[in-house]
Amino acid sequence: MQLDVQWFISALVDNELITLADAVSLGERLGGDPDLATYAQAVCDALSGTLPPESRDALIEQMEQVIAFAQEQAATGEAPDFFAPSEAESQPDASAVFDKDAPPPPSVRADDAASPPRTIRGPDVAKRPAVKKESAGPSEAFSTAEPVMEFEMTELGLPSLRSADSMNDMQLAELMKSLLLGLRDFGASDLHISANSMPFIRRNLQIERIEDCVISPGAAERLNFALLSEKRREQFRRELDMNFALEIGKSRFRAALMYQKDGVSGSYRLVPGEVLTLSELGFLPHDVATLERLMDYHNGLVLVTGPVGSGKTTTLAALVDIANRKRQDHIITVEDPIEILQESKLCQVTQREVGRHTESYSRALKGALREDPDIIVIGEMHDLETIENAITASETGHLVIGTLHTCDAANTMNRILDVFPPNQQPQIRAMTAGSLRGIICQRLIPGVDGRLTVAYEILVNTMAVGNIISEGKVFQLKATMQIGGKSGMCTLDQNLLAKFKVGGIAYETALEFMTSPTEIASLNKEKAIQEAKKLAANMPPPGAQ
Repeated sequence: MQLDVQWFISALVDNELITLADAVSLGERLGGDPDLATYAQAVCDALSGTLPPESRDALIEQMEQVIAFAQEQAATGEAPDFFAPSEAESQPDASAVFDKDAPPPPSVRADDAASPPRTIRGPDVAKRPAVKKESAGPSEAFSTAEPVMEFEMTELGLPSLRSADSMNDMQLAELMKSLLLGLRDFGASDLHISANSMPFIRRNLQIERIEDCVISPGAAERLNFALLSEKRREQFRRELDMNFALEIGKSRFRAALMYQKDGVSGSYRLVPGEVLTLSELGFLPHDVATLERLMDYHNGLVLVTGPVGSGKTTTLAALVDIANRKRQDHIITVEDPIEILQESKLCQVTQREVGRHTESYSRALKGALREDPDIIVIGEMHDLETIENAITASETGHLVIGTLHTCDAANTMNRILDVFPPNQQPQIRAMTAGSLRGIICQRLIPGVDGRLTVAYEILVNTMAVGNIISEGKVFQLKATMQIGGKSGMCTLDQNLLAKFKVGGIAYETALEFMTSPTEIASLNKEKAIQEAKKLAANMPPPGAQ
């Protein structure tokens, strides 16, 4: 058992909040060697089960004091007295504590159920520093342990939800962990659990039902609440919508909960476990070189755009990683929530989450300008104040990288301008024309290997592009991109043709997403050339029998 967990148990036992036998048994139920955050959350859940809300808040504060005490004592390298080898005779009999057939310990002692939690005793409680409520890692410091239970499996090889109504809260939490961790092995990207609906996943953009059972409203709420702390549950009930990041073992998820007419609905998106390179995402080599050049600028605005679910966050993380590996700067990211963790390499990376570390994107942007950043990353530019601050920051010596929900370069420029009042738009056009460095508009399409790959268009700000933007003639951008190959530009149709030529996508896929008659004709010509080469390769040589 980890040293900080031993000191945590020691403090609880000394204050008669839990017995040593129950404490060790709980550790075994959590996998035998849980970390401090997981163990403390389990204890807090058990002790707060029958307490009123005001007593739960007091309990949480007291648990934070115990955690801080445990961390301080563990730093000394010494073990608590009753965990030390010399005191082994005073420990409970191991065979009794770890008896898997024995009934689980009570969630809270009877004399504590109706009374507020007692004040925690310990040395210099008032002088101890407050324990951090979050870390640079998971956005939720609870329910992060790997599941330890086994469940009935569906035909897809994922845990079944048929028995959810009859499970207790701990079993539901384990079920949700197993189900979410199964997404990666199954090759799925999203999980959806909604009241009065059959659960389903999304794989390669296609919806697949997990099984044909309908989730009851009660089960849907309990399943979606299973990995939430009581504080988060109350927040969701109050706000009716909630987005947060969740970490289970080494896997991270972006979760979104909402109320709908039948009850609670939850969607969980699997976040890549590591930062992928642009090449791994499907960007072609000459386009990778173009995007890497955009990361060499020390000021300006770079936008990654596309519809919901188009991989913008993954591309954004890849761009940040390029700067992180080749520059020596300070990067501040503002995200909602933090999805892909960025380790500081050559750069110092500071990641902030809206709602936990800052009130809003616009407020974080204002604060970032006083934090000596070189690069500012904005998870979503969706309102006037955020867009205005981003443009201003890009003009004052910062490289700003942000995302927008638009489908092409022309719509991106219109979206930026349309949020401003008409009397401000000429000024914003002039500012954008000077500060814009490039736009990457992307979407996900099926690749030849059965997985998803990125299709995109790239706009690079040249003198011609700057004039078009400042004059408000954004409808001319597409034509400029078509002839801007030497500057690193390409349209979506040109990219689809290029990806077909290198064997990245099928002919049918390229044809489905193309709109330009010229590029469709080029695609058909390339298809005919490839078929002719295959036919020639299969023909016997002249004179052969």
